[in-house]
Amino acid sequence: MRKASTLSTTWTIRLFSVGCIIFLLNTSAYTQYSQTTKPILVATRCNRPIQLDGRLNEDCWKNAQFADHFIQRELEFGEPITDATEIRILYDKDNLYFGIRCTQKAPITAKYMSPDFDPDGEDNIKIMLSPFNDNRTGYLFVINPNGARSDLLIFGGEDGNKDWNGIWDARTSTTDKGWSAEVIIPFSSLQFKRGKHHEWALNFERDIAALNEIALWTGWSRDNTIYSVVKAGRLTGLEDIAYSKRFEFKPYVLAGRHGDQKNVVSYPLKLGGDLNVSISPTLKLNLTSYTDFAQVESDRIPVNLSRFNVFYPEKRQFFLEGYDLYRFYLGFKNNVFYTRELGFEMGRQVPIVAGARLFGKIGRNNIGLLNIQEGRTPTTLPTNNTVLRYKRDIGAQSQLGGIITNVLNDSISNQIIGLDARYETAEFLGDKNLIISGNIAQTFEHFTPIRNASAFRFIIDYPNDLIDNYIGIGGIQKGFNPALGFLRRTDFQALYWGLRFTPRWLTQYGVQRLLFKPWGFAVYRTWSTGAIESIQNEIRPIGAIFQSGDRFEINLIQNFDRIDQPFELTEEVHIPIGSYKMYQYEIQLESYSARKFWGGIEYKFGDFYTGKLSSLSLSAGWNINKHLNLSLDYQHNDVLLPQGKVTTNEIAFYSNYAFHTRLNTSLFAQYNDLDGVMSYNFRLHWIPVIGSDLFFVYNLGYDKPIRQVEWLRPHNNDTALKLIWRFVF
Repeated sequence: MRKASTLSTTWTIRLFSVGCIIFLLNTSAYTQYSQTTKPILVATRCNRPIQLDGRLNEDCWKNAQFADHFIQRELEFGEPITDATEIRILYDKDNLYFGIRCTQKAPITAKYMSPDFDPDGEDNIKIMLSPFNDNRTGYLFVINPNGARSDLLIFGGEDGNKDWNGIWDARTSTTDKGWSAEVIIPFSSLQFKRGKHHEWALNFERDIAALNEIALWTGWSRDNTIYSVVKAGRLTGLEDIAYSKRFEFKPYVLAGRHGDQKNVVSYPLKLGGDLNVSISPTLKLNLTSYTDFAQVESDRIPVNLSRFNVFYPEKRQFFLEGYDLYRFYLGFKNNVFYTRELGFEMGRQVPIVAGARLFGKIGRNNIGLLNIQEGRTPTTLPTNNTVLRYKRDIGAQSQLGGIITNVLNDSISNQIIGLDARYETAEFLGDKNLIISGNIAQTFEHFTPIRNASAFRFIIDYPNDLIDNYIGIGGIQKGFNPALGFLRRTDFQALYWGLRFTPRWLTQYGVQRLLFKPWGFAVYRTWSTGAIESIQNEIRPIGAIFQSGDRFEINLIQNFDRIDQPFELTEEVHIPIGSYKMYQYEIQLESYSARKFWGGIEYKFGDFYTGKLSSLSLSAGWNINKHLNLSLDYQHNDVLLPQGKVTTNEIAFYSNYAFHTRLNTSLFAQYNDLDGVMSYNFRLHWIPVIGSDLFFVYNLGYDKPIRQVEWLRPHNNDTALKLIWRFVF
């Protein structure tokens, strides 16, 4: 066993000095071209029907104003886009229409047809809309030349929720000169302020994969992306629009078959649904009863060699719209409210008898109210869960808010109260981004505050292109217990600081930008004792993204970890109590995903507690054609310890076949021999009408090592046919 030791700080002091010099150089000498005026695009009202075929042959398109001044952010910053691009906007009382024309001399790269495709390495057009025009939130709609659609909710200027699905449609058409598209977005899919005249934030991005080119209509500074609502232009001309339909009813019926390894078979039949009520154009009420999530893709269960729990993202549609309104983040994956605590208990589903969500915006007030009633199971009591989240917009981009959560049943009365504030500007030192934020939270039981049960976080973030500098402090006391939250680590105080330096040097040799990370460290001490618990640091002495789209990194990783309780790697091998100093080395290589074949490799080796670790991760993809796409991830770990050798393998295979943009099949297979997981998830998804869905889902799972698997006796064998139909009135 190694003796307790702290890492040398000499390198930190030296690199801190280097970082300060780089920061001064950045703020004084590296000034990007900035755009001082925001362009305006006027929408044209059209009272004639638009046939959605991607051809733009209706008369209304000919008379509409268009946006065509696109400027490159990559690769040739500040230069006009290589191929001409025109985007027009029409509207009627119920819908917003976008007409897109893209000439293209390079070969068209369009690998996908299925919904929610990954636009990286793909020709596409992105449409950013912010009906609130609040410099904070918005919608992003993405289409590729095949007519595949992807969308997400934007929040905070840097982030987005990719699992959200809106109600909208698109059609495309291709020729030897390029491609065109028509997009329809019902106003009932959006939230916006009341009024006769509307002015929304608007931006467009075009990606040309063959050239690795990214161009925007406005806000093309490299310090910002299409997510930066504050840098967007303006959409005007919208008049006399409103929700034509105030109610959306989405009932479902599910018929299934459930079998287990004891050959016990049942045939569940379920009915339920959601009712969405537009109380106002900016405020929405969601009601749900006997909610079922059979169609949600299975979680990927990774090999976990750490002593911390794995964080799984939310994928259930009911919880995704307005997701950011409820978020209260404490750093380090710790969340006061984690939606996956609802409807789950120890990995098993808990019935949601009824639920309601009220969310939206009233003036500068952002409101999120949620109440979920969970039913009884053999291991859980009926439980009522409530969340109230409020944020007030302050100034151009800042916010002040708070959160209250409440969990009640016959044995639990748990409450959390938190306050947070965020200052954000895109005009620091002229045109740079700066974020300063902080929050505090306290646990209550039976509405009485608990001692040693608070949490806090304070950060300063400078997220810009040349320099991304992030520093913060945070902590969670031992008694802090958010019953609706997720805690990866508790009873700690931490200091964390990350600095990334990405200059655009050596471009004449095919380099897009270099990737340096002088440091990215976190120091944890146990709050209740004051003793150092962990030190984590990563240095990237060299890395690069090439103009070809390929990239590589070399990382040096230093860790110190104090183990107070043994933790289990396997049933036979445990990491004993002690203090450990570990040095690891990592090499990453990744090819451009726009290619027909693409792949990546990551190799890590070095110390691991009482022994050594060697880890190899491989990823590969084959975009056979626009209908069929395959990908495979594989990880192999060899852990050599005095207590014994641990070898793990993890495989995740994805296959997607799209017959067309509204009918696709997918297969997800995974194998994890550390946890004894082998499962298959097959899903057929048909969209007969936008907003309505038919799913056929087949799940097969085994819970034994592969050499002991009884192939004819799976741990679970589930089939479900689920129909969801959307009615609006």
